[in-house]
Amino acid sequence: MSAKQIITPALRAAVHVRSSKLNSEVVKSAAAYLSSAPSGGKHALPDLSYDYAALEPVISAETMELHHSKHHNTYVTNLNASLEKLDAAVSAGDVSGIISLQGALKFNGGGHLNHTLFWENLCAKDSSEFPSSGALKDAVDARFGDFDTMKKDLSAMTIGVQGSGWGWLGYDTNTGRIEAATCANQDPLKATTGLVPLLGIDVWEHAYYVDYRNVRPNYVNAIFDVVNWKAVEERLVKAQG
Repeated sequence: MSAKQIITPALRAAVHVRSSKLNSEVVKSAAAYLSSAPSGGKHALPDLSYDYAALEPVISAETMELHHSKHHNTYVTNLNASLEKLDAAVSAGDVSGIISLQGALKFNGGGHLNHTLFWENLCAKDSSEFPSSGALKDAVDARFGDFDTMKKDLSAMTIGVQGSGWGWLGYDTNTGRIEAATCANQDPLKATTGLVPLLGIDVWEHAYYVDYRNVRPNYVNAIFDVVNWKAVEERLVKAQG
């Protein structure tokens, strides 16, 4: 990584992105990616609010350390490298270069976004309790009938993801209802479906292979025991406005 910082997205957008060489869709995409860079110039691996061993026996400390410090960190590293390349391509008016980076930006940006939310989704087993009243219970009951049906439906969809991807509980701002959904690879929920992400379940094998080998259903069923439902409800309330 060069010492050059990617911290002037507004200036880049104003000076370079308006180049006549770039069509409107390329301009919009490049500006959005560059403006996503935090004030320090680079995305960073987030700290966890709990120890790696806090989720045992559902998720082992070994899995958590590998998943957070290795896999998530790789997405962050590659995202920053791709943004730096994008900054250079936009500055040069290099349309081909900008377009060639879209896949890496989507994959690594999605990986960073999805995992950041995923860590916030989790908590120690003795702190995981679905609320007996409130916004989340009301929304689940309205859409699924009850918690058990929601868990059954979301689990079935998540287990059924072909290859690698995510299972999601999201909020539809158009209907005011929560929905279960899936996304392939590291595709972000909102960008893919329009749903606001509330709860994500990572079903890439690196999320569970150490503990569950290739038995994805056991992992998906168990992870509900360490969901931070308070965080899920806070996202829902925020999405409801």
